[in-house]
Amino acid sequence: MLPRTIDWVDGRIVMVDQTALPQVRVVPAASVDELVDAIRRLVVRGAPALGVAGALGVALAVRTLTGPALYAAIDRLAAARPTAVNLAVGVRRARAALPGGPDAVLAAALAVRDEDIAACRAIGARGADLLAELCGPGPLRLHTHCNAGALACVEWGTALGVVRSLHEAGRVAYVVADETRPLLQGSRITAVELTETGVPHRVVVDGAGPSIIARGLVDAVVVGADRVAANGDTANKIGTYPLALAAARAGIPFLVACPESTVDPATPDGGAIVVEERAAEEVLVVGGTRTAPAASEAWNPAFDVTPADLVTAVVTERRVWRPAP
Repeated sequence: MLPRTIDWVDGRIVMVDQTALPQVRVVPAASVDELVDAIRRLVVRGAPALGVAGALGVALAVRTLTGPALYAAIDRLAAARPTAVNLAVGVRRARAALPGGPDAVLAAALAVRDEDIAACRAIGARGADLLAELCGPGPLRLHTHCNAGALACVEWGTALGVVRSLHEAGRVAYVVADETRPLLQGSRITAVELTETGVPHRVVVDGAGPSIIARGLVDAVVVGADRVAANGDTANKIGTYPLALAAARAGIPFLVACPESTVDPATPDGGAIVVEERAAEEVLVVGGTRTAPAASEAWNPAFDVTPADLVTAVVTERRVWRPAP
């Protein structure tokens, strides 16, 4: 059984190192600098897990820093990854407890952790019920992208939480998991979770995803999100938008599963979402070997934005929101 993705143990943060998967390795962060580095290197990733990391990071900071250094560290933590709104939300929740001292901050951070666990269970159940309504009782053939499972949260997962809830009811035929270039979160992480839970699945290259849908091999697409704008435009791992287009063309549901904290009313639409641009080496170097000429450059956007009119529903722990008119 996989350990919790992120937790607080003996005065420090412990995390599953997601850069090492499929090898499961737990690593600590004993300072804010170590945590910020872990966030930037994707040791910890996934919007809900980043929210918990942000909150626990403030609890760590208030135990080791004071004065201007404390607030500078908290600001650095909140800005470590710009697209995932949950990171800043988690930091803000814990920061609000600073007047109560370190114990109050830790209590606020642990509340963020515990709320994530409960929210994911609720998202899984609500999403499973919605897919039964939209697609019939199954068994269903589902498609997902990147990783929105237990390893992107604390436990259970969002998009894969829906899959797990369906699987527990015997209503999953198989899952198509895109490998998710350039860092292979689908094949390294989602496939690990599906194997762990005994869900039949096939890993496909990203470019094959829309074709698999067009061939009628998928009943619904279920993905997570890093930010949902006020109008329902949704940012998720790069490669999600083509699946939404394919799902619309095929006439199958495209569900976004995320906690309510990922819905950002301060972001009016997808054009206002800051899309993180990551290092070119992630694209140009594979396993330590450069796969393109030395003179070649790369664009490496970490996310794309799916317009609201392609989203069948956003499923949170509180509601089913259908943003399309």
